[in-house]
Amino acid sequence: MSTTETKPRSGARVHVQKLGTFLSNMVMPNIGAFIAWGLITALFIKAGWLTGLFPGLRDPGGWVAQIGGWGDFADGGVVAPMISYLLPILIGSTGGRMVYGTRGAVVGAIATMGVIAGSDVPMFLGAMIMGPLGAWVMKKVDALWDGKIRPGFEMLVDNFSAGIIGLGMAVFGFFGIGPIVTAFSKGAGHVVDFLVDHDLLPLTSIFIEPAKVLFLNNAINHGVLTPLGTTQALQTGKSVLFLLEANPGPGLGILLAYMAFGRGAARASAPGAAIIHFFGGIHEIYFPYVLMKPKLIAATILGGMTGIFINVLFGSGLRAPAAPGSIIAVYAQTATGSFLGVTLSVLGAAAVSFAVASLLLKTDRSDDDGDLVAATAEMEALKGKKSSVSAALVGSADRAPITDIVFACDAGMGSSAMGASVLRKKIQGAGFRDVKVTNQAISNLTDSYGLVVTHQDLTARARQKTPSAVHVSVENFMNAPQYDEIVELLGRANNGQGAHPTAGEQPEETTAPDVLDVESIVLAGTATTREGAISEAGRLLVACGAVEPSYVDAMHEREGSVSTYMGNGLAIPHGTNEAKDAIRRTGISFVRYAEPIDWNGKPAEFVVGIAGAGKDHMALLTKIAGVFLNADEVARLRDAGSAEEVRSVLGGTGG
Repeated sequence: MSTTETKPRSGARVHVQKLGTFLSNMVMPNIGAFIAWGLITALFIKAGWLTGLFPGLRDPGGWVAQIGGWGDFADGGVVAPMISYLLPILIGSTGGRMVYGTRGAVVGAIATMGVIAGSDVPMFLGAMIMGPLGAWVMKKVDALWDGKIRPGFEMLVDNFSAGIIGLGMAVFGFFGIGPIVTAFSKGAGHVVDFLVDHDLLPLTSIFIEPAKVLFLNNAINHGVLTPLGTTQALQTGKSVLFLLEANPGPGLGILLAYMAFGRGAARASAPGAAIIHFFGGIHEIYFPYVLMKPKLIAATILGGMTGIFINVLFGSGLRAPAAPGSIIAVYAQTATGSFLGVTLSVLGAAAVSFAVASLLLKTDRSDDDGDLVAATAEMEALKGKKSSVSAALVGSADRAPITDIVFACDAGMGSSAMGASVLRKKIQGAGFRDVKVTNQAISNLTDSYGLVVTHQDLTARARQKTPSAVHVSVENFMNAPQYDEIVELLGRANNGQGAHPTAGEQPEETTAPDVLDVESIVLAGTATTREGAISEAGRLLVACGAVEPSYVDAMHEREGSVSTYMGNGLAIPHGTNEAKDAIRRTGISFVRYAEPIDWNGKPAEFVVGIAGAGKDHMALLTKIAGVFLNADEVARLRDAGSAEEVRSVLGGTGG
């Protein structure tokens, strides 16, 4: 069992982290557009790089002025339209896509346009509200007439409903949300101005630096600092707000202190972590070092305050967000005349952080060197998903042997069974025959497992039930890259114990029972939305007598909490754990779609409805998992001309 000792996260913090992740997911895919705007601004504004290097380009009627939107072209250019229209619409569209796929992206963009027109400041916050809200309204409206539209009228209804909902949301954004967000943005701007004017801005590090380590920074950075900083940069050409969180100095100081005064695995891994942090911009790499010695948070706070103070003193800032927080990205966005201040702010922050951390490490009287592996696991739990750089920290660390792995989901009958089957096959194929892989509902978990695998949205709940286990979060159940990482982890933690590879060895085959009726197989599904596909698969389960009609509602409820998309074109909707009383007998339905269903942004060509009364459906799920990991078998399903052929491929004929 893992020696990781972490406390369950509070519900409030989980919700804040989810909000931060949601906000971040709207902004981060569009950081390239922010960078493009920053570079265009740096090059073409009146006081930009080009006019500074080539004075002859300062002609107010020239091509630089035309692109930059100054001089004779003050009402045109590229800079202002990009920040006023392009960037907010990209954010709103991305937020809409996250809620309701392409259809949500379109309505979200229309709704965002309304809030843009109803304000006189860049509407990033408004876009973060109206994009997802417009998509959510469209999703609910579509659900009202799902399955009730006469054949041939689907496109007409879809197009006009999207246009009408977009119209309504644009008007609502113009008159309702726009003025509110404008007032909030101006109020927040006044607060920032007050902090700057009274030399209090460095105090923000008291909140920002701990928030970074606890992964609450996304809500602060992308929800407040980036919008405010962009507005400020539009007015003054730069903003210090872009450096409040992105300054790599405090983290560099922590890692340098470990290199000088750390012990064991922490000291050995600190040089590599410093390179990843400072040049790669992946700040999360230093979080475990702080979690291992929580008193070091004082070093990051004082370092952050020093960096902000220097930037305020020199009046320095960036033109656009530096993402990731690499020194390379920071310099790329540094405004003209700010290079000295920015450089000193990074060096000063690193120096103070190093000095304080070195003192704390050198005077540490405890015999405990700190558990970097445990701290890394805690960092990943706080983040809510596996860290792609954590291997740099724990690659050579010792772990307790892991002999029991559980794949947990809400109900324990579908997603977890499928994921456990895939993971079990991979682990057995690696020769770890003594490692037991099971599946379970989260509500039934006990703190007796060495490793727990869950969907990334369920990890917080699972940690509350199994706080001492190593937790791995996945998104794609069929071919998650984390499965390979688990195999590597077993190799390190078990030191080869339990690994008995045999050439050509295959997991033991299990006979699949008769739980897939021919009548429950549909080769040409009629649904066009995820909700419609769930209803279609559910109605087949009702028709074959496997479930009561109320179970279909539970399938929709289950989908609302965590997606049942497995990967490789497969979705397996099923009910919640509380809906098991609505199951009369085990049953499975199968629906194939000529046009893949948009399953929350993923294409689902095959939908398998599941109702498991006991364990008798597990063998068939194992078979299905094996089928969808084999491209040739998936092709057979795609080309199948009869329900009997599908049943034969899936192994539902029993033994």
